[in-house]
Formats: sequence, C-alpha cells, structure tokens
Amino acid sequence: MNRPLTPARGFHNYFGPQAGRYREYRPRYPEALFHYLAVAGGGTRVAWDCATGNGQAAVRLAERFARVIATDPSNEMIAHAIPHPRVTYSVAKYDSGLPGRCTNLVTVAQALHWLDLDPFLREARRVLVPGGVFAAWCYSKCTVDSSVDEIVDLFYSVTLGPFWPKERRLVDEGYRTIALPLDEMAPPPFEMTEQWSLSEFAAYIRTWSAVNKFIEVRGQEPVFAFEEALAEMWGDPQQRRRVKWPVHCRIGEIR
Repeated sequence: MNRPLTPARGFHNYFGPQAGRYREYRPRYPEALFHYLAVAGGGTRVAWDCATGNGQAAVRLAERFARVIATDPSNEMIAHAIPHPRVTYSVAKYDSGLPGRCTNLVTVAQALHWLDLDPFLREARRVLVPGGVFAAWCYSKCTVDSSVDEIVDLFYSVTLGPFWPKERRLVDEGYRTIALPLDEMAPPPFEMTEQWSLSEFAAYIRTWSAVNKFIEVRGQEPVFAFEEALAEMWGDPQQRRRVKWPVHCRIGEIR
C-alpha cells in the first residue's frame, strides 16, 4: 500500500513537471547490475530505493527482492511510478519509514548528486542490516556515432552549459569525487544500451534538467534548431540506432 502523496520539503523539483516523459524515455538499467546487487547484499528480503523517480530501479529490484520500499521527494514522480506488487511507493526525502536493521540493500540511482549526504547516510546506516550494502550509480553522456555525438556534445556543453545545475558535474565525474564512508567493492563494468529511433532519442534529450531550464528561460527555438541538426545526421528517422551509456557505481558497506 502506498503512503499519502504529501510534498517533501527543501527539495528542488527539476523533473516533476516532465514526470510522464521521464518515465517513458529514460534508458533502462542493465540486468547484470541488479544481479550483482542481489548477490552483493547478502540477502534479498528488503531493499530501499531512495530518490526512486518513477521507480525504474525499484521495479527491477523487485524482480529479486521480496519487498522494495521506494521513496522520492516529488509528488509528480510518485504519481507516475511504475506499479509492482512488491514495491511500496511514498513521497519522502530521507525518511524510509522502515524499522532499524531490516534492509539488505539501500540504493540511489542517478540521484546521489541531488541528496544531502549526512541525513541520507544516517538513515541508510540505521536501516541496513549488518553486512548490508549501499549502492549508488549514475550514467554520464551517451554515445551513438561520431557525427551524432558531435552535435549532442555541442548542445550539452555549449548551448546547455549555463543551465546545468552545479550538481551535474558530479555525474560527469562518475561520482568518483563524492566522499563516501564505504568499504568499497569493485564491481564489473556495466553499460546501458537502447535501440532508439530519432523521435525516441530526441524525447530522451528533452528529459534533461538543463533542457527544461533552458526552455523556461530562452524558449523552444534553440532546442528545435538542435533537433533539426540532429535529424540531418541521423538519416532515416525510423532507423533505430544503438545508444550507449557508461554506468558508474559506488558500492560497499557503510562504515
């Protein structure tokens, strides 16, 4: 049963207004990552997915864990969450709603850079069982081919550069510069892949927080210009191209 949709305080809602698009056009995390987490956690009874968004990671965890608690500060995100019988969603910033020492795994997918570490890690320590595992991961810029990548990189760095929240730098750095009190594991490399048409890829780009902010300040025209340049390099708009993202992980036991 889901907890009531009441707003979480002190949260910058970069994604809520486009929650439906976020659910539909964000890439899927790799199967191998969830297999690794299920083994690494030393048990598959309970997992807490903090800053769950629409539940993209939560529903994948639920394929391996008996119960998943999924929280997010955004009403809109939880309202568009992917239903699953073993996932309980609620609007919360750092309150898992769980009793102490009951959780095998705490995850935060593509969202650690938005969180205040002290209260989040304090709650994670409280709910993790001895030997339980903390896992945070993010994915940075995608690649398609050299011609498409050149256009996307220019749009990402130059057009959108001033509109990225300062926290985005942490994603570009693969979370390596975030000081985490972990006895860290060394997971194998993971990669996300999708086979997308031009319209799907363009819709994904529009889920970027900087695009949302850019349109708010400057309007749609420069985004349309980018999409036109992208279409010229893509070719047949129905052609499905392989899009790849490197996944960067920080996994271990919290000290």
